[in-house]
Amino acid sequence: MSELQAVFWDMDGTLVDTEPYWIESQYRLVTEHGGTWDEEKAHHLVGQALTYSASVLQDAGVQMGVREIIDHLTAQVVNRCAERIPWRPGARDLLQELHRERVRSAMVTMSFTPLARAIADALPTGQLEFVVTGDMVSAGKPDPEAYHLAFDTMAANHEVRTGAPLRRQKCLAIEDSVPGTAAAAASGLVTVAVPHYSPLPATGQWHLLETLAGTGLADLQELLVREPSPAVA
Repeated sequence: MSELQAVFWDMDGTLVDTEPYWIESQYRLVTEHGGTWDEEKAHHLVGQALTYSASVLQDAGVQMGVREIIDHLTAQVVNRCAERIPWRPGARDLLQELHRERVRSAMVTMSFTPLARAIADALPTGQLEFVVTGDMVSAGKPDPEAYHLAFDTMAANHEVRTGAPLRRQKCLAIEDSVPGTAAAAASGLVTVAVPHYSPLPATGQWHLLETLAGTGLADLQELLVREPSPAVA
């Protein structure tokens, strides 16, 4: 059985369920600017780059600049997370097991640094080694740039730390959205899709799990050597 070297975690919808915070903030902002918003538009933005989401909000009537929108929404979500972080089922248990077994983990999110750091800092030291955020890349998910950056960052010292080079086929990315799974799969990482707000079909590009609850290292190891289920003809 292949040895799992690292896990790259999406954040919103995968590690934490902050999507309701984002959606609530979107509704409030659009309403304040006299526009209209609905669940379909909100769910369309799940997993998207924040620059794209800001442009959609502008089209809905928000009269603010792209970065101004991003900073406003991020601050709203950070404030909500300061009150309560809504962890996804099984995520913290799996992170704890990976850390105990010396499998490296990092976060790859389209959220910007203030929110990503707030979530990462709420976890025990070392469980997430670093974060790659939407403000660190020029192209957001579904572009694979963020995952390439995360892999290269971890690969830079992996052989020194472990005695073996980091291999994409021995690393997993865990995602919940259409843009996220597309980005992870395009980067060459073994991809695990745990759908939350957006349904994800079996395509042969990623493994589908209903939940991370009860999922452990042995389950992830098995996914490295198993082919994803193909799409139904």
